[in-house]
Amino acid sequence: MSEVTIIGGGITGVALAYELAKRGYEVTVLERRFIGSGSTFRCGTGIRQQFGDEANIQVMKRSVELWKKYSEDFGFPFTQSGYLFLLYSEEEIEDFKNNIKLQNKFGVPTRLITPEEAKEIVPLLNIEDVLAASWNPTDGKADPFKATMAFAREAKELGAKIYEYTEVKDIVVENGEIKGVKTNKGFFSTGTVVNATNAWAKLINAMAEVPITIPIEPYKHQAIITQPMKSGQINPMVISFKHRDAYLTQTAHGGIVGGVGLEEHGYDLTPTYEFLKEVTKQFIQIIPALKDLRILRVWAGFYAKTPDSNPAIGRINEIDEYYIVAGFSGHGFMMAPVVAEGVADLITKGKTNLPFWWYDPYRFERGELRSKAIQMG
Repeated sequence: MSEVTIIGGGITGVALAYELAKRGYEVTVLERRFIGSGSTFRCGTGIRQQFGDEANIQVMKRSVELWKKYSEDFGFPFTQSGYLFLLYSEEEIEDFKNNIKLQNKFGVPTRLITPEEAKEIVPLLNIEDVLAASWNPTDGKADPFKATMAFAREAKELGAKIYEYTEVKDIVVENGEIKGVKTNKGFFSTGTVVNATNAWAKLINAMAEVPITIPIEPYKHQAIITQPMKSGQINPMVISFKHRDAYLTQTAHGGIVGGVGLEEHGYDLTPTYEFLKEVTKQFIQIIPALKDLRILRVWAGFYAKTPDSNPAIGRINEIDEYYIVAGFSGHGFMMAPVVAEGVADLITKGKTNLPFWWYDPYRFERGELRSKAIQMG
């Protein structure tokens, strides 16, 4: 018998397992493949506070604080190397001025800078058509492999049980109460279930017969990594919406990792030549020096998208102790520590001081979509 069973062993699931185990709860994580094998190990590493609404700004400000704390406590790499949004039109500049004003209100030190200042930060940058840039030096990036395994390790040390290659087949609910979870490795008795499967969330919701519609759909997003170049050339995450929602940064090993917004609906993860051509074209326009690099690997992962690009986080009222924590629309990795903290509050206290009302899973039924979260790739 486990007090809480988390379905999904990505960074959200294992970070939540850690938070609950730290609070003395008996926790089980069920992962159908291996830890991090879904979207987590396929992500672009970025962690930012540059959003355009109060809730996401506040949530991500806290998340950055937690990333810093846990990287120091657990010993995994997290660097505050910044996010640089390149702006190519007066309309973009006005939008970002409003975003910056809101971010500054909550203590996020974003500022509008000139193209020349942007080139000082990234000397290889092509600023020919850049009119301005939005720069926040406290945004950053983390190693998804080392961070996820660190949270899993710490959760286990506190008594959490993590079962890999354990596929959920059904959720047993009787008279609105959860009795347990059926898997390919047997039955797990539990009173609380957390659906942290992101792109697969609708499949798990169907097993539990969740009575409301929570529209989370999988979209294939692809990424590349290049051969290494001299370290320190592209420290921040560089973003350009003009160039097909491109994002790119340099890894600790010197390679360039990133992608562009070329998405396909569904569960197919086959990389495409079309993406390879498009990402090459757009990256070279942003940083011409990249034309001399070889692409070492291309892969695909999922954005689990909702209609407003904000996740669905909260308790499902009709099923006693069933929680949804999914639909991150490309923001799951960066939000993981703060989501774990907030959801642990919901489970253990029934409430959280974080503005999780913004992510209310019932908003779709009411037709109350949020303003679209800023998304790239």
